[in-house]
Amino acid sequence: MTQTAVRNPTPPKHRPLPVDEDGFLLDPTDWNAGMARVMAELDEIGPLVRDHWAIIYYLREHRMTYGAIPPVSQICRTHGMQRDAVRQLFGSCRQAWRVAGLPHPGDEALSYMS
Repeated sequence: MTQTAVRNPTPPKHRPLPVDEDGFLLDPTDWNAGMARVMAELDEIGPLVRDHWAIIYYLREHRMTYGAIPPVSQICRTHGMQRDAVRQLFGSCRQAWRVAGLPHPGDEALSYMS
């Protein structure tokens, strides 16, 4: 008796991410690169490339060290990128923050991230 492989026409669903009602990760220590890829996919950002990862890790390090959001100009200047690189890569600062697995930054900060 031979077995044939059955292909599932729909891609597998991801486990629900532990996020709040705005889509921000509840606990940034739970974050991993796989979660970043899933969030990027959900936000239709596309595959994450080297520049995405540079920004993601910079955001995480800055938030964990200083407890704050770095200015976008600082992010771009540090990595030798154009001023609008974050928006070009992620669509918005909010999406970059989410993909980086950081918690809700607060309503005031969120209003500047759109």
